[in-house]
Amino acid sequence: MATTTKGRGFFRNAVDALVEARTRQAARYVNGALLMLDDETLKASGYSREELRRNGAITAGF
Repeated sequence: MATTTKGRGFFRNAVDALVEARTRQAARYVNGALLMLDDETLKASGYSREELRRNGAITAGF
């Protein structure tokens, strides 16, 4: 059975990479949704528009 240098299997690494990619995708989606809120609501929730833009967002489809 072939494993990586860390001793983890191929499928485990593939699943970990998939989970990480989907987590980043979900964060971009949420950032895009939050950017649709007004500045006052964002501030009350502890976010800033600049911070959300810096973290990236998916705005297409909204």
